Amino acid sequence: MLSYAAKKAIAGQDIVILNVSKAVVSGEKKSVVERARAKLRTRTLGSQDRGPTHPRKPETYARRVLRGMLPFKKPKGKKAYRRVRIYTHVPSRYAEEPRQKVPGADALRLRCPYVLVEEFSREIGGA
Repeated sequence: MLSYAAKKAIAGQDIVILNVSKAVVSGEKKSVVERARAKLRTRTLGSQDRGPTHPRKPETYARRVLRGMLPFKKPKGKKAYRRVRIYTHVPSRYAEEPRQKVPGADALRLRCPYVLVEEFSREIGGA
């Protein structure tokens, strides 16, 4: 889903992603969570204000993953990153608008183990 959104954002479209907590991360839950916890152990010995911040909430985690799919350091990538809005629920202003489902992004089609972003976030200390 996020790779599809990244491609469309680079192409110049404004993208709104709803219910991102229902998105999936492929891989066994135990290994996915352990990899994230290992990354969370990365810290700084200096000021905690300047240290690495690790996303834990579903929307900030998805935003960070999306950023990794874009050429973020170039102007084209920064503009594309700003075109994407990510929500864990459906805001009232998008409740009545028609929605488009990402083609081929159905979790039921996955043949490998997966974990929902919501469960994953809860495991690593997010909301």
